[in-house]
Amino acid sequence: MAYYWFKAFHLIGVVVWFAGLFYLVRLFVYHAEAEQESEPARTILTKQYEIMEKRLYGIITTPGMIVTVVMAIGLISTEPEILKSSWLHIKLTFVLLLIAYHYFCQRIMKKLAAGECQWTGQQFRALNEAPTILLVLIVLLAVFKNNLPLDLTTWLVAGLVITMVASIQLYAKKRRKDREKLAQIEQKPEFAASVSE
Repeated sequence: MAYYWFKAFHLIGVVVWFAGLFYLVRLFVYHAEAEQESEPARTILTKQYEIMEKRLYGIITTPGMIVTVVMAIGLISTEPEILKSSWLHIKLTFVLLLIAYHYFCQRIMKKLAAGECQWTGQQFRALNEAPTILLVLIVLLAVFKNNLPLDLTTWLVAGLVITMVASIQLYAKKRRKDREKLAQIEQKPEFAASVSE
């Protein structure tokens, strides 16, 4: 029974951890874009995002990571022979990359709070794709283990993931261009005159 308890809470930890990571970097996008606002909106928004980032990281994301790792150790303790499996070594490598990403986000959070981060909203959107890729790789290894299929279906799934990532980036770029066009229109004297009439 211990195996099933460890597995259940491991999966819960994974869901919480990834939810936190996805939302945290989304907050970084808004935080970076708030820096472009005029006062007093800039100060109000950046302070609010700082509070949200700190709470999300400390109350949800980090505990999710800890539960994930502790329950994984529990799972391995129930069947230690699994440590000889090559698929697990690869999976653990991806998990270590994810943990590094977790702490990299903490570093960015501190830089944003200090006003020292030079990243743009667009760069944060791209950064937000990293945990998605790691999630796909980790889940595929956990499900297929040493029998990871490298046939047409696998390549179609990989293509679908890449298409989704590219679509999100293109949509963000289109939104940014639309905002820039709108800002240019609002700055034209004819627009100001028509609004005042």
